[in-house]
Amino acid sequence: MQVKPYIVIMAGGIGSRFWPYSRNDRPKQFLDILGTGRTLLQMTYDRFQEISSPDKFYVVTNQHYFDLVKEQLPEINDNQILTEPLRRNTATCIAYAAYKINAIDPKATLVVAPADHLITQENKFHAAIDQACQEAQKEGRLITMGIQPNRPETGYGYIQYLEQEGQEIFKVKTFTEKPNLKLAKTFLESGDFVWNSGMFIWKVSSIISAYEKYMPDVAEVFNEGAEFLGKENENEFIARAYSLLKNISIDNGIMEHSDQVFVIPATFGWSDLGSWNSLHELKKKDKKNNVVEGNAILYDTENSYVKVSSDKLVVVQGLDNYLVNESDNVILICKLDAEKKFREFVANAKKKGKDFV
Repeated sequence: MQVKPYIVIMAGGIGSRFWPYSRNDRPKQFLDILGTGRTLLQMTYDRFQEISSPDKFYVVTNQHYFDLVKEQLPEINDNQILTEPLRRNTATCIAYAAYKINAIDPKATLVVAPADHLITQENKFHAAIDQACQEAQKEGRLITMGIQPNRPETGYGYIQYLEQEGQEIFKVKTFTEKPNLKLAKTFLESGDFVWNSGMFIWKVSSIISAYEKYMPDVAEVFNEGAEFLGKENENEFIARAYSLLKNISIDNGIMEHSDQVFVIPATFGWSDLGSWNSLHELKKKDKKNNVVEGNAILYDTENSYVKVSSDKLVVVQGLDNYLVNESDNVILICKLDAEKKFREFVANAKKKGKDFV
């Protein structure tokens, strides 16, 4: 790795599609979802340790999760944990990290990654990140990692690129949010689409230039407050800044508008672990394609995920494509692929009492 990048880990989400296992006070990135003995945040940190040093890690998270980050990543200092007073999506989150790092090292290269993804082929991953860091040295370039699709997945965003023979990096043509099944099949067949991994690599100067061009409101707020970053009154400035900025993703705010966006198609065993359904795909299953975690007896049940506490016996009969989950004071029984309903589940559970979310 010729360029030792700064690693920005985005860890502010609430993981609502993993409710009720994931809760407001301990979302999925702080849980050992995979049973490895390490949480998703810790696994992300471990993965990037190979290519950078602890002093170059920054974790952006909600202010309520500062202690959780500190507890799970004791290797990093307090000033490397950037706390957000409000949820403002990835454009603001990435801007905060970029302007903070720019104040320290204006020649920095950044790798931005979510805290809750799974990578199974880490050697291939490190090679792809190394390649991306080299490509990002060309001023103005914004690099994203694309995942070669192996199925018409409707739960991921897609990136279309301009094919060029003999190249390993391609100019991006379009971004598409989660498509329906028919469109996803068309994307897969066309051969010039990859899944949007939500990982980005760029020089800090390149992304700040992009904010100035495509999101001048964000650039203005952070330029005016640059003197406060790294100082005692940083939190006061951030509270004010976040109250002024809108909730928008980096894709919508910058990537869809810039003509300097490039994608590196890769295969390194990636999953965004976005839902119970995606976790079911990864877990060990019985002969009827069921994942069973806990003390359960299943009859006439297939393609399901049963995760319950081991101090009770759960008997399940006649289910196909169902999730049965008991977490603390909530029991959830729903279709395994009903991830679009989870916001509604959580909103209505909140009306029953904040202890349920």
